[in-house]
Amino acid sequence: MSASARLVTTLAGPLESATAGFPGERCLPGRTLILQSDDTQVAAYDLAAALAGEASVARFPRPWPRRFGTCTVSPGLDVAVFAGVHAVRAVDRRGATLWEVRHGCWEGSCREMHASFDEYGENDGNGGNGDSRGHLYADSGSVVFSADGKLVWAHVRGPLAVGDEDPDVIEEWLVLDATDGTVLGQADTQTVAAGSGHVSHPDPGQMGLSVGEGQDGAPLLWGRWDGERLSVERIDDDRCLLAVSPSGEHFLTVTHYQELLSLHRAEDGSVVSELDAEEVVPDHPALDPDNDEPEVRWDYYGGFVDEHTVIAGTTEADEEYGPGRHWLVDVRDMRLLGEIIYPLPISGVPNPLGDGSWYTVAEDTKELQVWRLAGV
Repeated sequence: MSASARLVTTLAGPLESATAGFPGERCLPGRTLILQSDDTQVAAYDLAAALAGEASVARFPRPWPRRFGTCTVSPGLDVAVFAGVHAVRAVDRRGATLWEVRHGCWEGSCREMHASFDEYGENDGNGGNGDSRGHLYADSGSVVFSADGKLVWAHVRGPLAVGDEDPDVIEEWLVLDATDGTVLGQADTQTVAAGSGHVSHPDPGQMGLSVGEGQDGAPLLWGRWDGERLSVERIDDDRCLLAVSPSGEHFLTVTHYQELLSLHRAEDGSVVSELDAEEVVPDHPALDPDNDEPEVRWDYYGGFVDEHTVIAGTTEADEEYGPGRHWLVDVRDMRLLGEIIYPLPISGVPNPLGDGSWYTVAEDTKELQVWRLAGV
């Protein structure tokens, strides 16, 4: 069984820079922002406005090069927040610092509380500016705005201040006032991250955090902010959070080793149903059954096309044999509906938008290809 996709439109990314990375999305209730970065700036536009031919691009100078952490942009496209090796910093479109929260260094062997990015290489004779090898390949946290733009959720390395060192607290999850960076709530994540990523919930007081610890595991945390206290529930030690449903009632995960795609209740994190890739996904048509050992795995990317339908890929497992494949899943009974058939070659993973559409990124041009199911 298969489902045909139709191309809605093709859009350029926010940046024309040849050194820019691939565009990515920041899904919010009722809207999606498309972000793209190079080493000097991050740019963003509203996808709905772009589809209507009315998009304006917001540009923000970067306080440090792209490889030193992650970033996010506010729903109003007026503030960018950067999660760096030593600090979380908010800037306006001119690059002026609005606020900064310093924290412990993400380079594992460094015990400094850096005052600026320029300090990273000063102690090893490499001339500063992030030249030290350890800082160049430091671990990282992540940062994101809440659905209403009033809060910033940040996963950071502790401590937040000199003298607050606690050997039992390595990393913290913060809730910040988006206006001035005031720390409203903080909690020990009890993680040792190589990297992390936030997944937003329609309720500004809820947030998912997926932490990657390399081969040691993939803790999944769920945070709730009631206006006074941040409470954190550890949902699982070995699941990666992919997406939250448009209603916020469910979320989607894939197990660390990518065998199970799972639907959870957001209320308590419990698993509703699961889909095993090896049991339901057919072998790639280019696989040689006499010489190849089939190994089908879900990608670490995927999400909700709408409240009841998910797109998941097997592109990583497929790449040895040819083009990657995308699959539709009905989460009401966690049933594989079939492979998505495209009218032209596509690359990479699907990026669902929650409104019945999704996009892929053309590998050669970095353009966004926006899709819907044929007949919809």
